[in-house]
Amino acid sequence: MEAKAVAKYIRIAPRKSRVVIDLIRGKSVADAFAILKFTPKVGAEVVDKVLRSAVANAENNFDMNVDALYVSEAYVDQGPTLKRIHPRSRGQAFKILKRTSHITIVVKEK
Repeated sequence: MEAKAVAKYIRIAPRKSRVVIDLIRGKSVADAFAILKFTPKVGAEVVDKVLRSAVANAENNFDMNVDALYVSEAYVDQGPTLKRIHPRSRGQAFKILKRTSHITIVVKEK
């Protein structure tokens, strides 16, 4: 049995989120929360929220034991990119790409 949680259109670049996601993949839920608590990255806050949602889904929807859960899958997909323009000298314009992420975490019982 597995439970999952997905956060879509999160305004953080997927490249930055993947660094955090790679730390918790395959770990037990208790270890993952401890790792995220002390990870000094912006993505750790968002990943923590998604992980809490996945654990709540497992507990409430599927009656799983929270102590026996582990992160079986964790990945970040790229969402739509917001395109902005930054004016430069002599009438030029540089693009600013504000990237978004779709974060998915799946937890299973051991």
